[in-house]
Amino acid sequence: MDIKALPFDADAMLEGLRPWIECESPTWDAAAVNRMMDLASCELACMGATIERIPGRMGLGDSVRARFPHPDAGEPGILILGHLDTVHPVGTLEKLPFRRDGDICYGPGICDMKGGNYLTLEAIRQLARAGIETKLPVTIMFTPDEEIGTPSVRDLIEAEASRAKVVLVPEPGRDKGGVTSGRYAIARFNIATIGRPSHAGARLSDGRSAIREMARRIIQIEEMTTEACTFSVGVIHAGQWVNCVSSRADAEVLTMAKRQKDLDAGVQKMLSLASSGDVVFDVRRGVTRPVWEVDQRGLELCAMAEDFHKQVGMPFYHESSGGGSDGNFTGAMGIPTLDGLGVEGAMMHTLQEHIRIETLASRGRVMAGLLASLS
Repeated sequence: MDIKALPFDADAMLEGLRPWIECESPTWDAAAVNRMMDLASCELACMGATIERIPGRMGLGDSVRARFPHPDAGEPGILILGHLDTVHPVGTLEKLPFRRDGDICYGPGICDMKGGNYLTLEAIRQLARAGIETKLPVTIMFTPDEEIGTPSVRDLIEAEASRAKVVLVPEPGRDKGGVTSGRYAIARFNIATIGRPSHAGARLSDGRSAIREMARRIIQIEEMTTEACTFSVGVIHAGQWVNCVSSRADAEVLTMAKRQKDLDAGVQKMLSLASSGDVVFDVRRGVTRPVWEVDQRGLELCAMAEDFHKQVGMPFYHESSGGGSDGNFTGAMGIPTLDGLGVEGAMMHTLQEHIRIETLASRGRVMAGLLASLS
């Protein structure tokens, strides 16, 4: 298949992507996520897909499952996994507006991962316009909570993946043509210190500060980091009145390891920190993403992608990566999975998040080639 003949237009794609970026959709705002699901559903319906809206759980947004017409509908096919939630709160557009600067375009969630989702839809449109039917039926699933570890729809993803022959994940592509062929294991923890309140001015010594203990614990936890397993504290909430000795502090911990056994050891180390006394230290395990390691079928997917990269003059490499995705789940299930097929960019999760515009088209062509060739 000559994917270079498909008339992808990066500038036109960018204009189509703009409404997606300007529809802010932070994970914790279910209504905002659902507005983004509405936008995507409308576009998918216009493309001829059958849309199923799956109500959200845990106070989170809905999911959308779209199936495209195919003679073998109902048979194992291609599952495309994408999330429409972002880490950026509503109002981020004031600080990070959709803005083009040469071959760079900025915006909240533009790289992670609305750009990759959009180029996937454009790949399907281009194949349809060219009269090219995919060899396998195609299903797209857009989910609402990947940025917090996918607590509400992991079972939905795994159920759908179990009926698929291959999974493609248009998370951000790696710089200079790279894709992701495996993911490290990740575990999250919710921790809390529970102290004893007192008046900080009149009876300071009567209190036991939860904030002080949490500060000590944060240092202890982050110093457990080794080459095998990392520990970081990324969220903390504590205190309400400066004249009160704090009675509770809460924080969240992220643990990552390249091997499952190292993550398992890290999990046990974290859980063993729980203690009681004047100040209680509570540790609760949260969402876990399993290790996904590339196998022979994954390498075959990589070889196919490499051929299409060569066709568009783009270098190619593949590697395992941190920063988990929903590909962790499907890869760990043994379903052939290829991740990092989305647009290239940088500064994700920051107020400088951006993409390289030309890669909307180049990586869109690769996606089209994969969709048309997988069998």
